[in-house]
Amino acid sequence: MKLTAKASLQIQKPINDVFEAIVDSEKIARYFISESSGRMESGKEIIWEFGDFPGKFPVQVIEVQLNKFVSFIWDKETVVSITLTEQSDKSTVIKVSEGEKELTEKNLEWCIGNTFGWANFLDCMKAYLEYGINLRKGAFEYMKK
Repeated sequence: MKLTAKASLQIQKPINDVFEAIVDSEKIARYFISESSGRMESGKEIIWEFGDFPGKFPVQVIEVQLNKFVSFIWDKETVVSITLTEQSDKSTVIKVSEGEKELTEKNLEWCIGNTFGWANFLDCMKAYLEYGINLRKGAFEYMKK
C-alpha cells in the first residue's frame, strides 16, 4: 500500500488568477510562504522561505503548464502535483497530491501532516484570492515559544 497526501478546493476566481497565485513569487508570498527566489518555471530550482518555520527550502520545479498544471519536488522523496480545472461558472477547482510513500508509521504521520498542510495551503489561497486575507499571518507564532 502506498500513501499519498491529497487536498482539493474550489476557488471563486478565474483559472489564470489561481495559476498566477501559485507560480508568481510575489503572489504566493502573500498567503503561503514569506519569500521565494523566483517564479516557478519548468526545470528551474527556486528557494522558498517560510516566516513561521526556520530554514530555506529548495524547490525543484518539474513541469509548469499554463493554467493547467504545476509539479515540483521539495523533499527529495515525493512529487507534488497541482492540477487546475476551470468550471462552467469560471471558478477553479485545484487538486493537490504529494506522494507516494510506503505505508509505515513514520510515513503515515507524514501523510496526515502533509494532507493538513496542503488543505491549509488551499484555504489560505482561497482567503487571499477571494477576500485579500493572509490566514498564515500569526498562525504559527505559538510554535516559536
